[in-house]
Amino acid sequence: MISFGQMTRVEIERYIAETREKMRKAEMMGIENEYRVLERQALIAECYLVDLSQIEKGKIYKVISNEDLYFKVDYLKGVFAWGFFIGGDHHEEAIPVSMLQLNKRKK
Repeated sequence: MISFGQMTRVEIERYIAETREKMRKAEMMGIENEYRVLERQALIAECYLVDLSQIEKGKIYKVISNEDLYFKVDYLKGVFAWGFFIGGDHHEEAIPVSMLQLNKRKK
């Protein structure tokens, strides 16, 4: 398999769709560990669809799929945002940029 950075947007979207289908099957079969691995693979693939220029250093973003979790971005390294969870124990952590809720810019 080629790296996500070398894939086209269409290829990445196809990979994500196929991975989500595998996730659905793993969930139906009750294979929790396989489901979690596939979920992470899809999450990393989604990072390559994010416009990194929309992420501002020093800004606080809501974490997708968690109502009360916010993350302050200190810097980006690859497809990971490094910083701190608001209200956490303030040690530096990295999360995939696809976990950040970004405002969609109007065209």
